[in-house]
Amino acid sequence: MFAPPPEIEATVFSALPEALRISDRRSDWAFGKGDKPLHSFLEGPSFDRDGNLLLVDVAYGRVFKVSPAGEWEVLAAYDGWPNGLKIHRDGRVFITDHKHGIMRLDPASGTVTPALTRVRREGFKGVNDLVFASNGDMYFTDQGQTGLQDASGCVYRWRADGQVDLLLDGVPSPNGLVLTADEKTLLLAVTRANQIWRLPLHADGTTTKVGAFITLSGGLAGPDGLALDEAGGLAVAHCGLGSVWLFSRLGEPVLRIRAPAGLQVTNLAYGGPDRRTLFITEADTGTILAARVEVPGAAMYAHA
Repeated sequence: MFAPPPEIEATVFSALPEALRISDRRSDWAFGKGDKPLHSFLEGPSFDRDGNLLLVDVAYGRVFKVSPAGEWEVLAAYDGWPNGLKIHRDGRVFITDHKHGIMRLDPASGTVTPALTRVRREGFKGVNDLVFASNGDMYFTDQGQTGLQDASGCVYRWRADGQVDLLLDGVPSPNGLVLTADEKTLLLAVTRANQIWRLPLHADGTTTKVGAFITLSGGLAGPDGLALDEAGGLAVAHCGLGSVWLFSRLGEPVLRIRAPAGLQVTNLAYGGPDRRTLFITEADTGTILAARVEVPGAAMYAHA
């Protein structure tokens, strides 16, 4: 057993403006979210080359751009449920959309178009998050409504040459994922098991000896978004606990960051001029939180 790590409290960097909060309709995506109407559900933060933070509203099919000064702009609004967002090093923006599959966003026009909607004529359960390898391969999770009652979630690799491989199935709620710096290991948030799994990646494209790397406790959901720092440490957004956990590269708890309000801490990204600020999406309050940390975040693929 580890001693509890030290704690700090995040601050509010910027809140979704009232004019952009939805109050006159319910989201079809909100199954299992209770009877309370959703003003939004923020997810998928990722920084572009100019320091703007792109993020999504799962509930109402919107993509926002937030400037370094905290000013909000709607980049896209479409009939979808965008969940994860990452920027390819060539500038293309990809979205994992629970309703449609893998989508592409043109930031200039706001157009969202299908990129990968099925594999071998079969659709997805509901894709969730994604990460790019340095060679352009995309790893993404297909979560849907899976959990301990239905451990059929999957992790896929969409190669740069167009081939799609099923890397892992039988996962109870696969969610956020990151690649280690040497790209020999994929770390995977398994939300409903309250765990982070470790997937060794072999030269032949397979994974074996998948193991539980970190086991969490508590919360009303489980680990959601993940991010890595330059030392190989892992930041985990613990949805339903209002917290972000920082772990060493060996999985030892280093720091707990508490949200000042709200429990739905969904995802996170390192940003700022020195990449020593964690920007965190909190869906209950519709805010982007910020917390200063000691170790800079790993450079994102968009900055390569």
